[in-house]
Amino acid sequence: MQNVLLIDDDIELLDMLSEYLQREGFTTQLAHSGNDGLALLRIHSFDIVILDIMMPGMDGLETLKRIRELSLIPVLMLTARGDDTDRIIGLELGADDYVPKPCTPRELTARVRAILRRSQNTPSPQENNRVIEINELKLWPGKRQAFWFNSELLLTSSEFNLLEVLVRNAGKLVSKTQLSEEGLGHPLARFERSIDVHISRIRNKLEVINTSKNPIKTVHGQGYIFIVE
Repeated sequence: MQNVLLIDDDIELLDMLSEYLQREGFTTQLAHSGNDGLALLRIHSFDIVILDIMMPGMDGLETLKRIRELSLIPVLMLTARGDDTDRIIGLELGADDYVPKPCTPRELTARVRAILRRSQNTPSPQENNRVIEINELKLWPGKRQAFWFNSELLLTSSEFNLLEVLVRNAGKLVSKTQLSEEGLGHPLARFERSIDVHISRIRNKLEVINTSKNPIKTVHGQGYIFIVE
């Protein structure tokens, strides 16, 4: 069973979401503060974290920073509806996706399943050892590992998914709609910035390893291309 850690100071909401997730076949553990959530992450194994931004004391953004110091575990943020600033900051800090509050348990569960489906897909032995090699990038989809100029890229689940979509379509324009559907597992919402933020983080990680080359080209208003030399 897949284990979900929910971090939110809203006790009533957490109890409702936990009950629904358990009916859907997940196991859950609850934390009502960022510190409590971090403590659980240090001693238990989880498949995904659901994290609220608005919490007293250590808020969700600071908690996310601390999580990323510990792990690349998928993190789904709960954000105030219409609060684009916190949403973008959360993605920039390494959140995999977000759901605006108030949300239905069904909607939240669908997002959780989409993230886990892409991060925990069990490959065949043949697929596990298959490598996609383009320019100086080597990508093992089965192992979910990527190397750039022989240095490992430490990518979140969503970043890996999006890079894989670009690499599988190397040399071709990939629209934001396609990236959202194939990489994040949901349709692209109007005015959504998540794809741009994730791609920016991937580019930054590539440039940390090698500043002279960046294979991801933006086609303004259309999407992105992974350049083949």
